[in-house]
Amino acid sequence: MTAGLNPPSGWDGLEGRAPRTIEVDGVRVGRGSLVRLRPRTGGDIFDLALAGKAAVIESIQQDMEGAISLAVVLEEDPGRDLGVARQPGHRFFFAASEVEPLGPSVDASARTVLVAGIGNVFLADDGFGVEVARRLAQREMPAGVKVADFGIRGMDLAYELQEDYDAAVLIDAVPRGQPPGTLYVIEPDLVDPDSVLDAHSMDPVRVLGLARTLGSLPPRVLVLGCEPTTEASLDDEELVMGLSPPVAAAIEPAVELLESLLEDLLDQGECQPQGSDS
Repeated sequence: MTAGLNPPSGWDGLEGRAPRTIEVDGVRVGRGSLVRLRPRTGGDIFDLALAGKAAVIESIQQDMEGAISLAVVLEEDPGRDLGVARQPGHRFFFAASEVEPLGPSVDASARTVLVAGIGNVFLADDGFGVEVARRLAQREMPAGVKVADFGIRGMDLAYELQEDYDAAVLIDAVPRGQPPGTLYVIEPDLVDPDSVLDAHSMDPVRVLGLARTLGSLPPRVLVLGCEPTTEASLDDEELVMGLSPPVAAAIEPAVELLESLLEDLLDQGECQPQGSDS
């Protein structure tokens, strides 16, 4: 199969069928693996343009006949962390025989964790999760950890949660009546999926309900929250950028707390489903 902008037909309803890793030329690759694109001769214009490019595997897909394809994004693409928001123009599909691994084998049993910063930077402290994700992106994360800023893209995050992650940590401003800047680690209860109507809402529990409606959730989901100084709204006459001093001061402690959470979640015994601590 040659490169393309859209996945082959017949992939709907196949959640969980695709393997987490596959072997290519004796090297096991999976989500996040770096590969060189080697499309077969006689392809289309995209094959010619992409031949020899380095790309990152975004996901492994499997059709109804069991054929495996790799969804990849070019390593040089500045929009490759934007998820569904930048599709279809930046995502391509290749057969396993059309890529050359550029790194070592991945551990098929290794845990994978999604760290999702969410919020609106135009609503003051609501941008807490976005800022924490930005700081994390500047640090070297453990293998198996994907950090992404989802902003206000609720549907994008819900679809990302369909991927085969062992755990997810959502980072957001969470008002709970404590002093501004207070950090929380919450394991939320999910709302009734039938009540999830707003696909663009970025309330963590609502997005998790939407993700469950779409198909599935990781076995373990946590919310790393911060008490905001004020709750802004898009209905306000003036939008306010920038975090309040107490919330800004909580950014580094939040990063340190997240790193501690990742140590636990990446441990072989820590990604089992557990009850709510909310």
